[in-house]
Amino acid sequence: MSTHVPGTPTRTLTPSALDTASAWWLTALDRIERSGAADPAIRVLQRGIRSLPLGDVRALLRGGPLGHPVHPVLVQVPIGCWLSAAVLDITPTGRRAPATLLAVGLAGATPAAVAGWADWADLPPEQARVGLLHAVSNVAAVACYGASLTARLRGRHAKGGLWSLSGLAAVAVSGALGGHVAYRRAVAGHPPV
Repeated sequence: MSTHVPGTPTRTLTPSALDTASAWWLTALDRIERSGAADPAIRVLQRGIRSLPLGDVRALLRGGPLGHPVHPVLVQVPIGCWLSAAVLDITPTGRRAPATLLAVGLAGATPAAVAGWADWADLPPEQARVGLLHAVSNVAAVACYGASLTARLRGRHAKGGLWSLSGLAAVAVSGALGGHVAYRRAVAGHPPV
């Protein structure tokens, strides 16, 4: 059944830039999921994390008492602080508040990362491959925010702002990778220990 009305111009639908970018992103993730290049390192890391004598702490890190993973809850602290710092960087506020938010975000990144590694250690290979890139992106973000805080503490606020924007870009990539693992591949339902 055609929806074209006679006498009106026909439009050819072309993919939007967003459709093109989305297709590229999903294709890249599919390739990463199929690539076994990092598998030896992944197996060693996963075995090492699973062998840590964490006892009941492992269940806590995996979100057992909550009935769902705790990592997504914990990442709200660093992401919220860092996003808020970016907003304050572009508003006429003092310079102390963004630096404070960066520091709190950096402190909050540690428990989020520990919980994330506890979840990652039990992922199947396809998700673990993307999860490892998620972790690498998080390391890049933490490095950028650490550089931003250092620059700000040295009075180089413009340089700190640029590092902060770089960190925000790394967080965006990391979030997209983590979202892919958790939701597109349905690991969100991965039961806590």
